[in-house]
Amino acid sequence: MRVAILLSALFAAVMLALLGCAFVVGDFWNEGGALLALAWGKVTLADLYVGFALFSGWVVFREASVLKAMAFVALVMTLGNVFASLYVLIALLRSRGNWARFWLGHRCAEKGG
Repeated sequence: MRVAILLSALFAAVMLALLGCAFVVGDFWNEGGALLALAWGKVTLADLYVGFALFSGWVVFREASVLKAMAFVALVMTLGNVFASLYVLIALLRSRGNWARFWLGHRCAEKGG
């Protein structure tokens, strides 16, 4: 589980740095328009949102709080995998070494570590 915690923290940090750099240096509307003009840009965006939807389904499944789940879904859908990585990191830390609790959240029958 330590490796998963380190990786999710690393992924969140890398994505946050990349997002920050892109917002400072890039032009979202012009560059986004150029990407969407390309066939592979459309495929990549569709692939990205299919992944977001699948990840969001897991979040909704494992969270007891609908409000909390919807907040993370909205963050993932708008700002991407930086928030998916943060969600995974939080879930790993809260699971305290219990993989069943990590995957199942409040639905986990196991109460011990």
